[in-house]
Amino acid sequence: MAERLQSLLMAVFPVAAGLLGLSGVALAAAASHGADPRLLGGASAMCLAHAPALLALAGLGSRLRLAPAAGAAMALGTAIFAGDLVLRHVAGRGLFPMSAPLGGMLMMLGWALIAVGAILPKKA
Repeated sequence: MAERLQSLLMAVFPVAAGLLGLSGVALAAAASHGADPRLLGGASAMCLAHAPALLALAGLGSRLRLAPAAGAAMALGTAIFAGDLVLRHVAGRGLFPMSAPLGGMLMMLGWALIAVGAILPKKA
């Protein structure tokens, strides 16, 4: 069961990367045409930074320990963080209390899991 979940996560990472990349470019365009680009620009930057990381994890997943957990944390964290910033821009309020910090911590957790996974013995 755990292997099926890991396999499913690894298959979803390229889809998530494509959606984050698309969102990042769209948010950058929206930020360049708005009065205050800070929130949308920040959301764009996070999406565009983590999309290629998810692609890399999908490619390295069979050799890097913790890749499924790292990618899941990154994808979820980026969606929460960027979603909070976009909603703050559009509606003047965030997703839920402390959502941006939660998203940021999940993104950092994803990067930490990559580092730890790189130190652990390789998968067979």
